[in-house]
Amino acid sequence: MRTCWVLDHPAHVRLLAPFIRSGTTSDVLIVTNRVEVRQMLDSSEGVLPKRQQLSVERPIGPKRARVAWKRMRIARRFLKEAQRSGGRFDRIIAVGAPLELRVAKRLKIPKRWYISDTEVNHLAHRLAVNAATDVMVPTHWNASIDGGWLERFQKKGARIHRLDGLHGMVHLRPQLRPKQVATIPKIAVRRLLGDGVHDAGELLSIPDLLLDGIDSTQAYESLYAGDAWEFTSMLSMQDGVISQSVTVASEAVLMGVPTLLVSDAERGFLKRLEADGYPLFRLRTGDNVEEIHAQFLAGLHLTDALELPEWPNTRQQFAEFIGSELID
Repeated sequence: MRTCWVLDHPAHVRLLAPFIRSGTTSDVLIVTNRVEVRQMLDSSEGVLPKRQQLSVERPIGPKRARVAWKRMRIARRFLKEAQRSGGRFDRIIAVGAPLELRVAKRLKIPKRWYISDTEVNHLAHRLAVNAATDVMVPTHWNASIDGGWLERFQKKGARIHRLDGLHGMVHLRPQLRPKQVATIPKIAVRRLLGDGVHDAGELLSIPDLLLDGIDSTQAYESLYAGDAWEFTSMLSMQDGVISQSVTVASEAVLMGVPTLLVSDAERGFLKRLEADGYPLFRLRTGDNVEEIHAQFLAGLHLTDALELPEWPNTRQQFAEFIGSELID
């Protein structure tokens, strides 16, 4: 089954990597030009097979519409040439990236997968709604904040697939274990650049108080100095995480690392993590910083007392949905 894989975010690279490994040599990758994504692709030997690639720009900032149109033109030219030289594509799989789906529809690629766990990504949903044949969302999708887009997908005839679990459950492994917290807690700090589509309404500054008295590892977006493929492993070895990123926060708590999310973001998966008892702490506008900080510090010492639920077989379900084998 010949596939075009769209890699738009470092977490999406980790999510799709095992399925890319099980693909064919005629598969192609469309890769968004983000620092961490490029680092992962440039150091992917032994992790990802060599595949024909196209690098595209991320449509952000005041000229995002122009960038989006240029990205679609480049993608269309790339995919047309790939089909002339290597045969027709059977499917395209994109996580939260709708532009290539619109191109794929014009090129009559039959299966066009749109995968999302971010209800508030309304612009991407709007761009994908007439292009996707299959939509995968989690069972905890919060329709009250999705702007009615899931219902619109259904009305347009897209097949809706409900994934039982978070995306992190596809590419991570449970790593919860009792451990001794360092005298000076080791905390990874994830800051965002703030240029994302919905960052303006969600992003909060990390108060200086939260950084007092800790041994911090800077894990800033686009500035992380470590191996990008080992990023989640680095998180799992910390006493805690402080993050502006909801994705990083969800990955850390799934591995049993107490995490303080500094953000006004709302997601269905955050509610699920809280309901299931994961060590997620949240600091939002109007909250008492000292109180939340104290709760987070206390939580660092309770990891060995956590009884987290067994993960559903999200990884296998994901594979069955998209029709791919799993290769670890």
